[in-house]
Amino acid sequence: MTQKRYAGIEGGGTKFVCAIVDQDNQVLSEMRCPTTDPHTTLSACAEFLEEQQRALGPFESLGIACFGPLDPTPGSPTYGNILPTPKPGWSGADVLGFFSRRLNLPIGFDTDVNGAALAESLWGAGQGLTDLVYFTIGTGIGGGAIVGGKLLHGLLHPEMGHIPLPRDPEQDSFPGACPFHSDCFEGLAAGPALEKRWGQRAETFTPDHPAWELEAHYIALAMQSIICVLSPQRIILGGGVSSQPRLLPLVRQKTIAYLNGYVQSPAILEHMDEYIVPPGLGTRSGVLGAVALGRLALEVAL
Repeated sequence: MTQKRYAGIEGGGTKFVCAIVDQDNQVLSEMRCPTTDPHTTLSACAEFLEEQQRALGPFESLGIACFGPLDPTPGSPTYGNILPTPKPGWSGADVLGFFSRRLNLPIGFDTDVNGAALAESLWGAGQGLTDLVYFTIGTGIGGGAIVGGKLLHGLLHPEMGHIPLPRDPEQDSFPGACPFHSDCFEGLAAGPALEKRWGQRAETFTPDHPAWELEAHYIALAMQSIICVLSPQRIILGGGVSSQPRLLPLVRQKTIAYLNGYVQSPAILEHMDEYIVPPGLGTRSGVLGAVALGRLALEVAL
């Protein structure tokens, strides 16, 4: 059997990860580079992919799962572009066009969280489900959704990290860190918000640091909203911040408390440990999400 190779690019606000995998998702080659300016970052990725094509042979497809906001709508004048973003220098960057000009491949393009949601539904914690939500909570906060077995788009794509959350100024005087909305979900609970509020990076917090209680409060408020709006069969929490061991049990407890018995489902009332879960693919959700987007584009091309 001839080995097939697939390429994926996970484009994050801190780093880009490029990977080549075989048909069984075994990584054949991988490269990471910091997210600096668009030309430098995208050129490094393209050069790696071209080098790997020469070394390994042609790829079946390329998938790009990128931070946003972005335009994921084929046919749109700005399809494949980054839209206005807090990331300096990246507003208007034509990510898809850059790789289309360099590589003659079917290319799938979507948000990093939609890609991760797709990968988890195919190979991870969402297997067998038709409706799920994947969140990443790290440098930013984003959510991707599978609804009725398909990725959710709509006008552009979901921006679950920017939903408003109630904040009591007497309990939390931090005004929020989002340059667009101040105290939205991302502005209150992403990694940079934690650092600005507490004066230190989240990875330095001890397990008993008061930050975790407040962080769980805001995440659980967001989970309450998402459950009421999309009614997913499962929620998957990824990203660096949510990997803190104490956080997930607190989020589950508070989500149940905030729903206050309104959603009468055994999945929530009796099996919450199986309802809000970590990624089944671990830290590979993002890059395998990119691969999954490429495979999806290949199916459409065929």
